[in-house]
Amino acid sequence: MNAATASERAYEALTASRARTDAITAADDVHLTAQVDPLMSPLVWDLAHIGQQEELWLLRYLERADAMLRPEVDGLYDAFEHPRATRPSLPLLPPAEARRYLGEVRARVVERLAAAAPDFAHGLVVQHENQHVETMLGTHQLRPGASLLTPTQSVPAGRPVAGDAVTVAGGPCIIGVDGTDEPWSLDNERPAHRVEVPTFRIARHPVTNAQWQAFVGDGGYDRPELWQPAGWAHRLEAGLVAPKFWRPDGTVLRFGTEEQLTGDEPVQHVCFWEADAYARWAGGRLPTELEWEKACAWDPVAGARRRWPWGDEPWTADRANLAGVVGALRPAPVGAYPGGASAYGVEQLLGDVWEWTSSPLAPWPGFTPMIYDTYSAPFFGEDHRVLRGGSWAVSPDAVRPSFRNWDLPVRRQIFSGVRVAWDAA
Repeated sequence: MNAATASERAYEALTASRARTDAITAADDVHLTAQVDPLMSPLVWDLAHIGQQEELWLLRYLERADAMLRPEVDGLYDAFEHPRATRPSLPLLPPAEARRYLGEVRARVVERLAAAAPDFAHGLVVQHENQHVETMLGTHQLRPGASLLTPTQSVPAGRPVAGDAVTVAGGPCIIGVDGTDEPWSLDNERPAHRVEVPTFRIARHPVTNAQWQAFVGDGGYDRPELWQPAGWAHRLEAGLVAPKFWRPDGTVLRFGTEEQLTGDEPVQHVCFWEADAYARWAGGRLPTELEWEKACAWDPVAGARRRWPWGDEPWTADRANLAGVVGALRPAPVGAYPGGASAYGVEQLLGDVWEWTSSPLAPWPGFTPMIYDTYSAPFFGEDHRVLRGGSWAVSPDAVRPSFRNWDLPVRRQIFSGVRVAWDAA
């Protein structure tokens, strides 16, 4: 990719991510400054934090420019220093000032981009903004009252599909990517390395609401033998009886509106412990990260890695349910994207719902921190579990088969679902 093409791509991606931010925060000040849940920031914090990180990496880091915010204000948007639960008590920039700051930063960034080739930091900023858009969509989902959002796209109809699994033959494959192949890949995705993955089976589609209803109906939440001890303790403490936002009358709350549960839609808003128990109930287990990525990106005939599950051609809306400006605000029914299948015939690996894996977040061999050196490393260890594949709320600029998301195993306000795997036997 030459410098002109790279600059154009960076500009388009920055513009697209900002359009999403503007759409998600197009609300009265009362909605932007309220905290709807201790797990989430007020939207106005996210708004200014997006600008602060863009300024940090594209102006202060690349241009050695002076900070645009006073130190005592700049520090308010340090995510490590200020946990989400405490952010409403901070003297945050009010919405009008946050928007003005965001615009001033972007104007300087665009001016700089016109004069110099883009840097890896541009990709980092695009992905960071899109990640916060997804977080803000989670805030909207938790917000009581009528929805402030309108879908900007629809999902295609599903098709009848068998609830079957495909076999992924054992053998070597390439896991992860290098910066030469994926210039915007983040540090925990690198480097590409060869691994041996034993034969396993994996479900062709993510678990649906109808399948989860069967789990509930069979007493899945009342059977400790299906749960890991820590998961059972959490299930009791949190009083889990169904996915978050499900109602006892068979409806689900989606952005303030009660809807009838759709049976062929992938289940979402389940935590790791729920996903793990369901997989055990289904006679299987959660896939490992290595299994998931091999099923997604490896082409056994070519003996090579694909850039996307379907091949090397760019994402198009008929291949996966990824976000537009706001997005569909829902997963697509299973069977909706046959053109997005991987080489093994596994469908809907990208988009719709994040899929829990059994793997804790760990560095790949040869891991090197990127310029944002606290992006991944502080989270390595047993505390966090990896999710793969993205959700309907994820921009195509912020996901790929190698992308690794992670969260605590108790989290379920995120757009998370599950796909089951089985040992070869």
